[in-house]
Amino acid sequence: MQSIYEKLFSGPKGLLVLVDPDRLPVEDVPMFAQKVQQNGRVKGLLVGTSILMSPRLDDLVRSLKNCSSLPVVLFPGSAIQLTPFADALLYLIMVSGRNPELLIGEHVKAAPLIRHYNIEAISTAYILIESGTYTSVEFMSQTRPLPREKPEIALAHALAAAYLGVKAIYLEGGSGAKMPVPNETIRLIKQEVPLPLIVGGGYRQKEDILSAFESGADLVVVGTAIEEHWDTITTIL
Repeated sequence: MQSIYEKLFSGPKGLLVLVDPDRLPVEDVPMFAQKVQQNGRVKGLLVGTSILMSPRLDDLVRSLKNCSSLPVVLFPGSAIQLTPFADALLYLIMVSGRNPELLIGEHVKAAPLIRHYNIEAISTAYILIESGTYTSVEFMSQTRPLPREKPEIALAHALAAAYLGVKAIYLEGGSGAKMPVPNETIRLIKQEVPLPLIVGGGYRQKEDILSAFESGADLVVVGTAIEEHWDTITTIL
């Protein structure tokens, strides 16, 4: 049986739709899931947020699983954003920052629950790139993004993560980013680091998504654009 990791990164490039547990009502999940699955490029659903405000995570993930055949992957902002109903989680290591909680602290807190829930953990280097605005992830993580005009700094972080043994690289502009990750940065890292590459933050236009694919991204995460127009999701994607 294929692992979730293999399902996400084998075959053609695709999209991940980011679902904020505080913004998608559980009662809207059936229609949301139906619209998402109408687009053949969507390879999975990411569920997570910088700070979880409601206790509905279990119900939301369970509903997404019942209404969709797509893998449901947690994108946790902290160790409390776990649920046994997910298929997998991105075990995020924020290598672009120097906050020890996001390098190892939250991981230690989460590890016993991950084992108990038997969730597939996908070790992922999380690299925050400057996006033209002060994002929630920057505030909550208490880290500064890497300068967008210096792709070599992002490359050094990606290489270090690869040498440490991560299974994927995630270049992130942050929720609500004004500008997506520079294509030059995507291209450089894909050329030099032999790992699957995810990019997210600021992808609202089809042209930006296609440019990211052409530059080397394997998966593009779409979040804010879907939150703003989820009733016309098939048009956006």
